[in-house]
Amino acid sequence: MLALIPDMSDHTISVTASGMVTATDYEAVLIPAVEAAFATHGKVRVLYHLGPSFSGFTPGAMWDDMKMGLAHIRGWQRIAVVTDLEWIAGATRLFGFAMPCETRVFSNRDLGRATEWIGAD
Repeated sequence: MLALIPDMSDHTISVTASGMVTATDYEAVLIPAVEAAFATHGKVRVLYHLGPSFSGFTPGAMWDDMKMGLAHIRGWQRIAVVTDLEWIAGATRLFGFAMPCETRVFSNRDLGRATEWIGAD
């Protein structure tokens, strides 16, 4: 399940994941929010919080994530991934060099710090 986190600037998408994240979650929640942000801003920031109850992604969700990322490859300004799962943190660090924007990983206990960083100018 994906849920938008309110009270972020209109060029920042903040989302929290819990349970199993599916393609339907991407198509109903994240993709429309990202498309709306890109429609009004040239660059978009994303805070992706994978909370303690997050259990994984379906293959369809991973496919939608990759398609969305590549469709806007030059439009990402900053990405924060918040997780305590080492496989996600490690993969983000490993492939972060390929992102055309600054990407950082934070632990769940540092969600507040991630929120500050994603919103800083």
